[in-house]
Amino acid sequence: MAKLLQVDFDFNGPFGEEMATALVGLAESINQEPGMIWKIWTESAQDKLGGGIYLFEDEATAQAYLAMHSARLQQMGVNDVRGVIFDINEPLTSINKGPMA
Repeated sequence: MAKLLQVDFDFNGPFGEEMATALVGLAESINQEPGMIWKIWTESAQDKLGGGIYLFEDEATAQAYLAMHSARLQQMGVNDVRGVIFDINEPLTSINKGPMA
């Protein structure tokens, strides 16, 4: 069963187009992660937060990605990575046109 992973962390930028340019290689590499279906990148320059919402094939691949990504972010100087794996209520999500694949 698919799992949703929400990750956020304190982030001082870059944001917007500058972030998109700087992190295109990282974005491309995420597509190669086992079990990853899609990612929505999240950012808040006002609150100085970065993160993402991911859909993974199952809990095991979501857990493995969260562990790897947390370690990678820590190597980049990000110390407080918050990650939560959620079950998805598919009937309600489908009513609200949520992407499930």
